[in-house]
Amino acid sequence: MLNFYPGPSKVYPEVRTYMVDAYDEGILCAPHRGEQFVQMSRAVVGSIKRRLNIPQDYYIFFTSSATECWEILIQSLTTHKSSHIYNGAFGEKWHQYARKLRPQAEGFAFDLNQPMPVSELNISADTELICFTHNETSNGTQVSPSSILNLHNRYRDTLIAVDATSSMAGLNLKIIKADIWFASVQKCFGLPAGLAVMACSPRAIFRAKQIAEKSHYNSLVSMYEKMLNYQTTHTPNVLNIYLLKRMLEDRPFIKTIDLHLSDRAQDLYTFFGQFQDFKLLVENEEVRSKTVLALQASERLVDDIRKRALHHHIRIGNGYGTWARTSFRIANFPAIVDEEYEELKRFFLHYYS
Repeated sequence: MLNFYPGPSKVYPEVRTYMVDAYDEGILCAPHRGEQFVQMSRAVVGSIKRRLNIPQDYYIFFTSSATECWEILIQSLTTHKSSHIYNGAFGEKWHQYARKLRPQAEGFAFDLNQPMPVSELNISADTELICFTHNETSNGTQVSPSSILNLHNRYRDTLIAVDATSSMAGLNLKIIKADIWFASVQKCFGLPAGLAVMACSPRAIFRAKQIAEKSHYNSLVSMYEKMLNYQTTHTPNVLNIYLLKRMLEDRPFIKTIDLHLSDRAQDLYTFFGQFQDFKLLVENEEVRSKTVLALQASERLVDDIRKRALHHHIRIGNGYGTWARTSFRIANFPAIVDEEYEELKRFFLHYYS
C-alpha cells in the first residue's frame, strides 16, 4: 500500500529495524528515571537542535501529541487570554479548546487564499499568547516566512506559539521568529503516532516561571524542571523517543530535506494543475502548503478517485472539515520517496486515459 495520507502517514521503512534494535538494547523496559533513558534523552535533544536548526538556547520537551501542547501552553503561559489566528479546522479547534480553559480567548479568522493579514489584526494589548498553525493540514495552506516575520516584529513583546505539526522536520523553519514550536511525529518525522516534540524559547520558560502554574502533570514549569536532567514528568513514550533518535541520526540536515520537498511540491502542483475535472483547493500560490496538497472536485468524483486508488493499493487523504466531501489531500512528507509519487502520477494519468 502506497500511503499519501497526511497523518498518520508513511513511516520510514528503517523503523522496523529500529524497533528490533530497541528490543535488543533493552530500551522497551528501561526505567525512565534511569541512566540509559537519560543518556538517550540527552542525545535526542542534541540531534533535534542540530538536525532541525533549532537555536541552542531553546528547550526541548516531549509530549504525547500536538493537541496536548495546546493544553500545556494555554494552562501554563496564560492567566486569562490568548489570541488565535486561523484559516482552517485545526487552528480553529485550538481556539475553541483555549476558550474552554480561558473563556476570553480571541479568534481571528482569515480566508484560505489570503496571506495572514498581520497588518489588519487587532490583537488586544492584554493578550498573553498569540497562536497560529504554520501549515494547516485541513486545507493545504501555509503561513509564509514573511508573514511570521511581520507578526514577530509587530507583536515583539507578546509570546508567539506555532503549531507546526505537518511542517516540522520537513521544512527549515525560522524557529527564532517565535517562542514555541511543536509538532506530532506522525507526519514529517515519519514515525508512529504517540509522541510530539515542543521547542520553547528562554522567554517562554521565563514567563512560565512567572505564572508558576503546577496544577497538572504536564505543567510547563514541571516539565522544564524535569528536563534539566533530561527526564519527563510522566512515563513517556520511550520507544518513540528511541525511534526519533535513530531517525534523526540517519536523516540529512533540515536544509537538504526542505530543498527536496520544495522542489517536489512544485512538481506536484504543476502535475495536478493540468486536470480539468478537479482543481487545486488553494488558488493563491503564495499560501499553498509545501507538505500537504489539497485538491477539490465534486463529491462523486472525490469518492470515486479515492475508491479506485485504494483498489490500486494507493491511499490518499480524505478531505477535512468544510471540504470533507469535496476534496482529497496528498502528503508531501520526507518518508515518501520520489518513486512513489511517480506511481501516484501514473495512477491519475491512467484514471483519465
